[in-house]
Amino acid sequence: NIPKGCVYGLLGPNGAGKSTILKMITGIMKPTDGEIIYDGKPWSRAILEEIGALIENPPIYENLTARENLEVRAILLGVAKSRIDEVLKTVSLTNTGKKKAGQFSLGMKQRLGIAITCANPKLLILDEPTNGLDPIGIEELRELIKTFPEQGITVILSSHILSEVQMCADYIGIISDGVLGYEGKLLPGQNLEELFMDVVKKNRKLQNIE
Repeated sequence: NIPKGCVYGLLGPNGAGKSTILKMITGIMKPTDGEIIYDGKPWSRAILEEIGALIENPPIYENLTARENLEVRAILLGVAKSRIDEVLKTVSLTNTGKKKAGQFSLGMKQRLGIAITCANPKLLILDEPTNGLDPIGIEELRELIKTFPEQGITVILSSHILSEVQMCADYIGIISDGVLGYEGKLLPGQNLEELFMDVVKKNRKLQNIE
């Protein structure tokens, strides 16, 4: 249950089912059971026009500049090229000029990957976006993510790094062994590590009983 205009942190150990959920929302995988409701309606491929997603590696052309990557995306999606400058500014890549994306740092590639998803999304899905980033890249990405709700974009952020989610999420869901064991607003001063461990241990006990 994800409120509009928030950053929702989807937490869980490796293999818990986070990526599977996100792949179902984005149509990469089909649910074997249950139903996905988007904006009050059952999921359909039409909603993908409103969803931007960065799952696994950024989908970039390394022989093109940041601007050229976005121009290709704009043509494919029928988005006005006038939005490119706005998106580049949003992800702090306006000064990369003619530098090819293949020469970017990992953090810059991640930001470009996010820019490519930002044609005009109402929902932005980011699966483990800080993987492989150095501390500066992580901080830059964190600050960027926090600006999206102000632009009317709801964010689902998947991660197993509790500290990163705690710094930018408004709501959290904790999944373990395919079970959503907790969901709610992230409260100031809340001991997220303790909550996370409690949920994971309870879910594992349930799995062992079954």
